[in-house]
Order: sequence, then structure tokens, then C-alpha cells
Amino acid sequence: MGTPHLLAFSTTRHGGQSKGEYSSFNINEFCGDDPADIAANRRLLCDELGIDEAHLVMPHQTHGVVVRQIAEDFVHLPDNIRKMILEGVDAVMTDVSGICIGVSTADCIPIIIYDPDHHAVATVHAGWRGTVARIAEKAIQAMAITYHSKPEQLHCVIGPGISLDNFEVGQEVYEQFAEAGFDMDSIARWQTKWHIDLKECNRQQLERMGIKPDNIEVSPVCTMADNHDFFSARKQGVNSGRIFTGALLNEE
Repeated sequence: MGTPHLLAFSTTRHGGQSKGEYSSFNINEFCGDDPADIAANRRLLCDELGIDEAHLVMPHQTHGVVVRQIAEDFVHLPDNIRKMILEGVDAVMTDVSGICIGVSTADCIPIIIYDPDHHAVATVHAGWRGTVARIAEKAIQAMAITYHSKPEQLHCVIGPGISLDNFEVGQEVYEQFAEAGFDMDSIARWQTKWHIDLKECNRQQLERMGIKPDNIEVSPVCTMADNHDFFSARKQGVNSGRIFTGALLNEE
């Protein structure tokens, strides 16, 4: 997503201090990593971004559909209040320059939604449960209410996540997608078990909300296949690091 007004990125496994299955760059405090290593890695990222740590916003995700607005006064709140505001949140949005919002993934799908007209951005965590519950659509609706964003003016990136080839699911998961109204012929394939294309599910949601196909960029990275560079919970287990997909608005 090339624009002088937005820095959008996904971290890799490299360049940090974490060890073992968290090696080496993990900033997520909810996956069992050493707090000292997490703190060191967060400082490294903030230094790279040119912000202080209070301006790095990362929610505690629970595979729900809560979308939280991050306003200018957020960075001035006590740490415990900030944590409370971010508890149980799977998408964050802001129109404040200098605040880096982001979500954590390790096979789930991260989405960045940018509104250049209203200088606003959202980051979304879409695992299979969030995808079924259409969290991407809810984030777009929240941006429309809060920032008056219009879908046809939005630009989106679907970031590194598990591919159709590697996302094998049981019949019960397949049925949840079918019951939620997804076009199963276009998102699912049978290979001894069902496989589902989470990136395509979310791309279709974005299009369904009115975002132009040319304004949707989809990363080719499969986190499980590219586990040497990106964390994968399916490959490594849940006690492993997380990718951070962030968005930092610059001054207009």
C-alpha cells in the first residue's frame, strides 16, 4: 500500500531477541513469551517507527468482532486503562497521526483498511471465526459511522496468512461457512478433507461492501509454508510468536 500518509507493514520472525518458538521477533504478550524479550522487541519496533511505546496499540484478541476506536487521548491514559480498553478487541481504527495500531496473527488473516479521504485506518484480525462472523464488514461499517468513510474510496491489504492449500478444516467448520452464506464453490476445495481459502473469503467480504477490486491487495505469503520467515501456529503450536501487522498514519 504505497502512500506518503500511511506506513503499513507486517513483521517477520527476524531481528529480535525472543528465543525458541518465539525466535526472534515477537511483541505479543499473550502467547507465553518471555516478558523481557517482548519488551526489548517492542522497543526495537518503536525505535524503527519513531514513536514511543504508548503510541503502539495492540489489542488482546479473542476471535470476536469488537471494533475499537483509538482517539487522541488514548495515549495519555494509564496503562491499566489502556489494557482494559483493548481487552477482547479484534479490530482497531484511528484517524490520529503518530499512533501505530495493529493486530497479531500466526496463520489468521490480518487486514488493513485505509481511507485516504478522511485520513483514517483500521487493522483487523480475521481468523476463521472472525471471518465467518464477517468482522471485515463490521470494521468497514464502523469506519463509515465514525469517519464517514465510503467503501468505494477505501484501499485494503490482506496480509500474510495461511493459504487454501494448508488450511485444512473439519466438516463442522465447512458447514459454519456454508451456513454464513459464503459461496463455497469459490472458497473451498476437497483434498481428503475440506480446505478453505480465508484470504479469498475476506476479499469477497471487502468487495461485497463496495470496495473496488483494484483497491484490494492480497499478500501471496502463506504463513505455514513460509514458516522460516513468519510465525505459524499450525506449524509451531500456539505457544509460539505472532506476526504484528500495523498501520501508522503520518501527518497530512
